[in-house]
Parts: sequence; structure tokens; C-alpha cells
Amino acid sequence: MQITLDRLLASREARRDRQQQWLAEHPGCTLVCLTVQLPGAVKRSPASLIVGGAGLAALLGRFGGGPVEVRDLETGYEAYLAVPAEARQVKRICCELEDTHPLGRLMDIDVLEAGDPAPLGRESLGLAPRRCLLCDRPARYCMRSHAHTREELLDRIREMIDAYAG
Repeated sequence: MQITLDRLLASREARRDRQQQWLAEHPGCTLVCLTVQLPGAVKRSPASLIVGGAGLAALLGRFGGGPVEVRDLETGYEAYLAVPAEARQVKRICCELEDTHPLGRLMDIDVLEAGDPAPLGRESLGLAPRRCLLCDRPARYCMRSHAHTREELLDRIREMIDAYAG
């Protein structure tokens, strides 16, 4: 099912609300929120479920069990995990996962702490911005400049998922 821009924006707002609710429900914990980053209007697919499941398994492997919620929505896969650790330490581990897991480049792992509605950024840890899937430039540069075609991105994503799930 294709998702409209209005629906996608509404889902982001609902996710922000859910994040704040999770922080209130789990005092003393850092919130990890995993979403899947795939281009296009279809946000729920077999590929998104593979990436989301792999991401959640990797997070649980790093942080152990704890309160977890998985939301398999038409607007995309979401997972929430409460971690009893300091937010900057958690963010460092999540960035390492995004950078080294075979599907990590397709994951967006936000880390939030109570009292701050904005996720911690890589920059706050002195880390470099995320890199493009197809070249070595910062991903934001390539997204904004449309440096690569949608088909090039989708081909690379299919290769990554096939190699992982293969």
C-alpha cells in the first residue's frame, strides 16, 4: 500500500508522541526507537520486515531483554526498547550498529532521554554523518542533490537484503 505524504507526516508525529509516552512509562531508561529507511511510497513490505527484524535482533543482542514494543504499521516498521543505560553510551552503540551491521544503513536508530524531545545526534558524539549507500559522500548531500537515481538505490538495497537473507 502506498502512503501519502500527509499520512507519513502524521505517522512521524504519532511516533514522537509514542516516544514521549515510552519515556514517561519507563523512568530512568533511555529510549531506543528503530525505524526502517527505504525509499518510496510503500513503507511496509517483506524487505522492511527483514530489516526491522534484523535491527531489533541486533539491538536485543547488544542491550539484552527489557521492555520492547514492535509496531508493524502500513507507514513502516517501528520498534521501541527501554535501555537502563546512559543515553550517550547507548547512542554510540546504536551508531556503531548502523555503521557495521549488514543492513545497518537501512536502519534509523534514534536514542532519546527523558526531558529532551529531540533524539541525540551523531554530531553530539563527534561522529561523522552517515554515508551514502552508493558513494562515500554524506547521505544527506546525495539525498538533497538527487545524486543517484531511485532505481540505483533500490538495486543496492535489494542486493543488501538478498545478501543478508540469502
